[in-house]
Amino acid sequence: MLHVALWEPEIPPNTGNIARLCAATGATLHLIGRLGFRLDDRALRRAGLDYWPSVDLCQHATLPDFEAAMPEVRVFCYSAHSTRLYTQATYQPGDCLLFGGETRGLPPTVIERAGDRALHIPMPTRNVRSLNLATAVGIVLYEALRQLNKW
Repeated sequence: MLHVALWEPEIPPNTGNIARLCAATGATLHLIGRLGFRLDDRALRRAGLDYWPSVDLCQHATLPDFEAAMPEVRVFCYSAHSTRLYTQATYQPGDCLLFGGETRGLPPTVIERAGDRALHIPMPTRNVRSLNLATAVGIVLYEALRQLNKW
């Protein structure tokens, strides 16, 4: 139905929590590039609890490899540096929600290429630079599911 992609995630519990979200929603999880942990990391497994067998997990060595594996898929990129709100997108089955690593986010070239599919989650107080990665994925994934009437 939907894809969640993480480019170079760094913190195991975030990825574990996102894997759990994917298991709960049926979204495929894509891990792209250099990970800041090993997939057998205890913290990653603990955050995902015993749901890992229910996660449809795909790994891609590079961003071009990921793009080549999904040529027909619409990819939405999320960045605090984008100007369009995530709620302004009209999500469709098969879309991919791409998020960058916790400390660096997505490369500027990726955000630029996304055009009107580069989106952000508002942070009205401007007291923080970014949201927790797992929180951001949850916000966007459930908005996409809401639009697709998958309740």
